Amino acid sequence: MRPLAVIGNVNVDLILGPAAPWPKAGTEIIVDHDELRVGGAAGNSALAWQALGVEFEIAANIGSDQFGRWLAEAFGRRSEKWPVRPERTTLSVGITHPDGERTFFTTKGHLPRFSLADVFAVIDGERLRDGYALLCGSFLTDDLTQAYDAFFDWAARHDITVALDTGWPLDGWTDENCAATRTWLSRSGIALLNEVESTTLAGIADPIEAAHEIRSHMPEGAIVVVKRGPDGAVAIGPDGLLVSVAAPAVKVVDTIGAGDVFNAAFLAALAGGEPLVSCLTSGTEVASRTISTLPRSYGPSSPEETVR
Repeated sequence: MRPLAVIGNVNVDLILGPAAPWPKAGTEIIVDHDELRVGGAAGNSALAWQALGVEFEIAANIGSDQFGRWLAEAFGRRSEKWPVRPERTTLSVGITHPDGERTFFTTKGHLPRFSLADVFAVIDGERLRDGYALLCGSFLTDDLTQAYDAFFDWAARHDITVALDTGWPLDGWTDENCAATRTWLSRSGIALLNEVESTTLAGIADPIEAAHEIRSHMPEGAIVVVKRGPDGAVAIGPDGLLVSVAAPAVKVVDTIGAGDVFNAAFLAALAGGEPLVSCLTSGTEVASRTISTLPRSYGPSSPEETVR
């Protein structure tokens, strides 16, 4: 199996819900569930790998408060070299809605100060050679994002394939954010996008046509994945051919981190030498399981699980 690493944002998620309708200012409502858990795109992907028994490395930083210590404890030995920033740890409060969607309230915290030096404090290029590096949280990790050129140079020197999932820009998909993402994709071997991201970046309404357009500007042999939620996922493989899978029908609890979990399961299968269709199947099945269980589970569905 090829080596795996994830690089990016790890923060604390406090999930509450479902909430409907949205409460008026000055009022209080009671919700059915709450969960305090490791979050952030890198954190969600790493949790999935950890639960699936996949060997991996994770490069992140943490704040200097109790939440930072708690995040480090969640990953044990893998967090021993994480730099500690003087800022408070980034916290996201996610309010879920009955349809499984969510609203976030997030503090800046420590994430903007995650740097290329922080990556190199954890990840050894020779150890990751010929492997996959999942790069995520691009619009939150300001210091690292400014050094992406150097990061891609480092990855190329060690024959590391970069799988990019930028996440959603805080100020939306502006022309500047789209241009930056296209530049990063031009040096990535794998694009992990959702439908809105793919169609927005390509300027094409059809997600499959958008995937082909995006791939045409990526390195030879690149893979473009478009995650389609309840409609499954599609991918344009190294041979330029389309592969698609349907998603299992499940009763949604919350969709927070679904794409990140998909990324983890997809890349684990790819690193294990599975064909592209099997990688897509793994991603959709594990992500579907995750969004339909509370507390979260990443394993096979139980007989008691209800369907959507």
